[in-house]
Amino acid sequence: MRPLLKLNPYFAKYRWHILLGTVFIVLSNLFAVYSPQVVREAIDLIAEGIKQMALPVDQRSLPVPEMLHVWVGWTGIDLAGRLQDLHDDSAVAATVVWIAGILGLLYLVFALLKGFFMFLMRQTIIVVSRLIEYDLKNTVFDHYQRLDRAFYKRNSTGDLMNRISEDVGKVRMYLGPAVMYTINLVVLFVMCIGFMLHVNAELTLWTLAPLPVMSVVIYYVSDVINRRSMEVQEQQSKLSTLAQESFSGIRVLKAYAKEPMAVDRFAETAATYRDRSLAQAKVDALFMPAIMLLIGLSTVLTIFIGGMKLIQGDPSVTVGNIAEFVIYVNMLTWPFASVGWVTSLIQQASASMVRINEFLDTPPAIVDVADDLREIQGAIEFRNVTFTYPDTGITALNNVSFKVPAGGTLAIVGHTGSGKSTIAELIGRMFDVTSGTVLIDGVPIQRIKLETLRSRLGFVPQDVFLFSDTIRNNIAFRLEASDDLNERVEQAARAAQVHDNIVDFPNGYDTLLGERGITLSGGQKQRVSIARAIIGRPRILLFDDALSAVDTATEEAILRELRGVMKGRTTVIISHRISAVRDADHIIVLDHGRLVEAGTHAELLKRGGPYAQLHEEQLLEEAKSA
Repeated sequence: MRPLLKLNPYFAKYRWHILLGTVFIVLSNLFAVYSPQVVREAIDLIAEGIKQMALPVDQRSLPVPEMLHVWVGWTGIDLAGRLQDLHDDSAVAATVVWIAGILGLLYLVFALLKGFFMFLMRQTIIVVSRLIEYDLKNTVFDHYQRLDRAFYKRNSTGDLMNRISEDVGKVRMYLGPAVMYTINLVVLFVMCIGFMLHVNAELTLWTLAPLPVMSVVIYYVSDVINRRSMEVQEQQSKLSTLAQESFSGIRVLKAYAKEPMAVDRFAETAATYRDRSLAQAKVDALFMPAIMLLIGLSTVLTIFIGGMKLIQGDPSVTVGNIAEFVIYVNMLTWPFASVGWVTSLIQQASASMVRINEFLDTPPAIVDVADDLREIQGAIEFRNVTFTYPDTGITALNNVSFKVPAGGTLAIVGHTGSGKSTIAELIGRMFDVTSGTVLIDGVPIQRIKLETLRSRLGFVPQDVFLFSDTIRNNIAFRLEASDDLNERVEQAARAAQVHDNIVDFPNGYDTLLGERGITLSGGQKQRVSIARAIIGRPRILLFDDALSAVDTATEEAILRELRGVMKGRTTVIISHRISAVRDADHIIVLDHGRLVEAGTHAELLKRGGPYAQLHEEQLLEEAKSA
């Protein structure tokens, strides 16, 4: 139960709902435990009526059933007088039938009241479980949003989804049915035992004799259930991850005709999940038969011991008492039978909560330290920055220093793996530097509130991601609804040279994109991503190889349009193409994480170093392709 203690704040939040639900449980069970007494009264009345028929008329007298004493007082009916008017056998039979009818009506009223309060019970406690499920999912999702990029590299998407769906769902079963049936069991057990002890203490003890055995069974099996539940949930995560990766990479699978391989891998993983689920089901299946056997043993003991006492003439036991006890035992059947089910639910919820807590207890690596810069102008400085990726241990940047004034343009070039994209991620503070300092407007980036920093950034990543939404909503992703929203979306699309492509679609800007923007070509996706970045009028623009999927002519057209957007804004252009960076105010060249050259386009060509060599290589490639 220890992992489930984190749910206590949610219970406290909805404590009045739970308290009200508990009241309904008490009322429902109160009417339930009175019903066997009505049956006892009816059976004893019939037995007494048969007995009275064997007596002389002047000695006949039926007692007023205890359950009708209050009712008689309310109605004012002279029930006692009628019970004394037993002049012949037919009068006795008629009186017995009449009173039994009243008791039957009373039994029906108790059943209706029990059902009514049971309905209210479920409408409170089960609803609370749904409310807590809603809160918990939001808590987990909110925590996911605050975790750093390294966390997402360590954990698969399928596992993340499984914990917020399957695991939270199993926790809900603990919050609702498990809690409800546990409270119901306690209340019903106390009430039933109280009434049974009041009727006959010795018979009660015989009836409850098998229950300690049940406790031992539950104690020893619960650990097995917990262990197997954890194994099932872990395998479920692997299954979800495999399915998600197969669906996302369906184009690669089809391109290499590897669909049979994917099917085999999924079948193998699903078979392991099936085996583990069956192993858990076998343990779960032991509970119900074992508990039903013990309940049946209680029923046999009740009838046997009660019957022996009745034969021996024990005045404390009647036929009605035996029937009453049998009903009480059967009333306890489902609550005690549910002990195994509830135990299984709690163990599964505990295993799931361990997995949820594992992520909830993971602190975000990137957090707000201070709020020293309220308005960003855009000056960027890297001061002796070294960065090593935490999971791989790869040093992406080594003692890199440069400055970009507010409104200036910096270009970064270099071969693949030189550390270009890492600079963009450090400017957006996706990671914190290993050593050195990144400053924005002279303020260390750790002392700038994340919301302030990122709201003033326009970032076009190398790996473009578009949402399964309309093109309009993808471009307007970072904006709130406004009167000029459509106009701004179109302006941004024109600047990104994608407006003409969009209007050619049947639904124009309202075209719904497939998953990850699969409806668009690679170049169109990049240009929509550029439009999304510039529409917010950011102070800092980051283009991480954003034009790699377009041809040189389109690149030149986009850059021409972007010059107006870039004016007055700090712009960092990362590219492997010299044509994309030659007009930058300042260019730096990276090689294996080190800054090897810096200057303007003309200066770097004049030096004849790595930049000039890269420029010459690209000119030769263009000449060959022409």
